[in-house]
Formats: sequence, C-alpha cells, structure tokens
Amino acid sequence: MLDHIPLEAFRVFDAACRQMNFSRAGRELNITQAAVSRRIKGLEDHLGAALFIRRGKNLELTPQGERLFQRVRATLEYLEESLEPFRPGTGGTIAIAASGSVSHLWLGRRLRDFGKENPAISLRLLTSDTPSDLASENNDLVILYSTGEHPRWNLTLLMPELLAPVASPDYLASRGLDGGQLSADDIAGLDLIDYERFNAHWISFRQWFGRLSSPPRMRLQNPRFSFSTYIMAIDAALRGDGIALGSLGLIDEQIADGRLVRVGAECLATGYGYYLGLPKYKTVSPEAMQLHMRLLEPRAVS
Repeated sequence: MLDHIPLEAFRVFDAACRQMNFSRAGRELNITQAAVSRRIKGLEDHLGAALFIRRGKNLELTPQGERLFQRVRATLEYLEESLEPFRPGTGGTIAIAASGSVSHLWLGRRLRDFGKENPAISLRLLTSDTPSDLASENNDLVILYSTGEHPRWNLTLLMPELLAPVASPDYLASRGLDGGQLSADDIAGLDLIDYERFNAHWISFRQWFGRLSSPPRMRLQNPRFSFSTYIMAIDAALRGDGIALGSLGLIDEQIADGRLVRVGAECLATGYGYYLGLPKYKTVSPEAMQLHMRLLEPRAVS
C-alpha cells in the first residue's frame, strides 16, 4: 500500500494536522487549499480510513488520524535530524562513545570546553560499558579500553592504565597517616573501596595486590565498601570513606587540585590503556577530525 502513496501526501497531512486548517497548511507549503484537500482525500482513499472530521472550516482528527499524525511527525523529525549535518552553515553533529568512567571522569569536561569553543557543532555522547555499543560504526569517534588493536578502529593512545591507591587528604588526616609512607601491608589493613569487575581485564584491589613485586604478607580482607561502578568507588574516596584504586590518567584533575592523593609508592602498569579511535572503513567529517585532534592535545589541569 505504501508504494502507491506519494510521500508528498504525508508532508501535506503533517502540515494540515499542525495547522488544523487546509488554507493555512497550503500557505505554509506554497500550494492552494484545493491541492491540500485533494492530497488529504487521496491519502484517505489509499488508507481506507477517514483522517479528519470536517465541520465547515474547522477540522478535528479522527482516532486513526491521530495515530497516523504521531507516527508521521516522529518520522519527519527523525529525517530532519538526520539531514542536519548536510545543511549549509551548520557545523553538523559528532557522535562519540565512551565508557561511564571515562565519560564522567575525563571526557565530559573536555567536551564542554570543545562545545563552548565551537557552538555550531553538536555533540552526541553515548555512554556505555558494553563493548559492542562502544565499537559500533554508527559512532564517529570512540574511546576504548584496549591494548591498542581493533579490527574496525584505528586507535591512538590517550593514556596508559596506571593503577595506584588514592585517598582524600581528610581520610588520611583523620587516621594520622602519611600516605606517602604506607607500605602494601599498611594499605591492605585500611578501609579499601572496590568495584565490581564486569570485564575480565579490569583490575580490582585483589588482583592489584597480587601483581605487586612484594605482595602484602597479611591475608587480604574483603573491601570495606564495594560498588557496582568505578565512578561510585572514586566518589566514595573523594568523600573520605577510604582508599580506592585510582586509574591515574582518569583522575588527573582530582589529583592536580588535591582532592585525592597517592597512597604508598606502588603503581601498576597493566598493559592496557584508553585509546581514541577513528573508524577504519568510514570517512569522518572535518568536525570529527577537529575533535579528534583536540582530545589528543595535552591538557593542563587548572
């Protein structure tokens, strides 16, 4: 049935629904009131249903007309959004994907800065911890937790993963501790804040202690706090609840401004890192390349 309905009929129907007047719809579309009426009558004949109740010059949608209007309006709005990058005089839209921890702790403030400097460019951030969502080629850019290789993305290292215990100065002061002097045994006996490992390659405190050259001699107790996300673990450390395992590149801002400090001298390089990806098999826009270069720039934390 749809093959025999001119697409123009849906645009006329949409205008008539919004204006609730065939004459005003015709003026909006630069066609006559009679042409609008013919289009609507043809659409009703094709669908076999009345779309409007006509009371003189006043119109009212039938239940079938109301349902069709909702679907046509949603479709036209989707098409308008899809065409936005091709309109002259606009900066287009950049779709970028990253995990929740990267988005919250590292990427968000950089996107805000980029957006302020480039108001004509729209940014769409997909936040997900599902690898298939992140690696979707619907995205223009992606930040992946990786060793640097991916079949569909050209990856450039943003930061290696370096893991070290961190805590707020208030937490250490409340216990009379000098964070820099604490050994692995000392740290193991304090209030540890951990998170659930949804990826086999993620490192929590138990794995971190096990990879040290001199693991603690004491039996490691269960964490004082365990959260479902890494962001919640870092937030708990900022509140002064204990010691979290900090991914130093992600929390550079919190360390630079003194809200978090390193605890002990041990630091583990996992061999993984956070990589900025460009699609191998899709041409990205100049705006996406501009953001790509910006994210690779070293950034001083104020």
